[in-house]
Amino acid sequence: MDLQSKLPQVGTTIFTVMSQLAAEHGAVNLGQGFPDFDVPPRLVDALDRAMRQGHNQYAPMTGIPALREAIAEKVQRVYGVAVDPGAEITVTSGATEAIFNAIHAVVRAGEEVIVLDPAYDCYDPAVALAGARAVHVPLDPRNFALDWDRIRAAVTPRTRMLVINTPHNPSGAMLGAEDVRQLAELLEGTGIWLLSDEVYEHIVFDGRRHESALRHPALRERAFVISSFGKTYHCTGWKVGYCIAPPALSAELRKVHQYNVFCTFGPAQHAFAEMLQAEPGHDEQLGAFYQEKRDRFREQLLETRLVPLDVPGGYFQLVDYSAVSDLDDAEFCRWLTIEHGVAAIPLSPFYESPPPGQRLARLCFAKNEATLDAAIERLRSL
Repeated sequence: MDLQSKLPQVGTTIFTVMSQLAAEHGAVNLGQGFPDFDVPPRLVDALDRAMRQGHNQYAPMTGIPALREAIAEKVQRVYGVAVDPGAEITVTSGATEAIFNAIHAVVRAGEEVIVLDPAYDCYDPAVALAGARAVHVPLDPRNFALDWDRIRAAVTPRTRMLVINTPHNPSGAMLGAEDVRQLAELLEGTGIWLLSDEVYEHIVFDGRRHESALRHPALRERAFVISSFGKTYHCTGWKVGYCIAPPALSAELRKVHQYNVFCTFGPAQHAFAEMLQAEPGHDEQLGAFYQEKRDRFREQLLETRLVPLDVPGGYFQLVDYSAVSDLDDAEFCRWLTIEHGVAAIPLSPFYESPPPGQRLARLCFAKNEATLDAAIERLRSL
């Protein structure tokens, strides 16, 4: 039979490729974005307790009530916004599932979704599987700021959704108050939905404010706001996230979620509900926790020939390697992994059309000090 792929441009993700290469060559893996330090002890104990108490069968499709109520309390505390835990919060199997569900809930064949490059790699396949077209608009290649003139020019009568990501992966750039104003102005009076990917919402530095779409009524009424427990609690392998959206949007998202995974890992939901209630300050301390890592790692990088860019949020550090090599980013990251024992992620897979001559790589600093020290020792030899 002639098998015609529905995703002909999709191969193995760059994160898997570089992690496999790192394992093959004994490299320090600063590529794939996962912490290598411990999950909060209370969370592990709560998970164990939930399983031993028998919470091992299907959870409610939308998430256990205790967790949705705890999320609503957190949103009220952090953003000053009241959300309905019954009608507006859906627990999902990671933020990636929530993103897929949101796109398939409202985007139809032949429509367009605006994606801002560089962009996380799960957006395009979800759009393609919906029979729609991703319209890529590049961010400023120097500081990854939004180019509002180009975004406005990309809007057509077929535009159904705009995807934003703040703090941004891979750059760490963040939307500011002026961006929010322009975003609300752009969407006003249109039928365009907003997907706001906010998985790094609590990893914000230097006194900045995370401009969640939840803070802004004009955005909230048309937005799917998505977050990740894995990023906030250092447990990316648990794959638990959630989506907050107005009741009508949540109802459509739940139709997709119901026939995608139906429900999410039950014991972890009980553990997160307990953690949110018992230690509400965890997310409030996360920025300072990661800022210390960012600052220390940046100081160490200044001892190498790699030039670190500014990082307002998230847990990735972009470096300019043009003083080291003129290889393109994919070849440079292979060379760095094989010859110098440090795995990084090239930026070109995050783009539809990478900027010519861009010489940037992404390093993850969500690591133990020993891991980062070992990487720096090897990078000093460049």
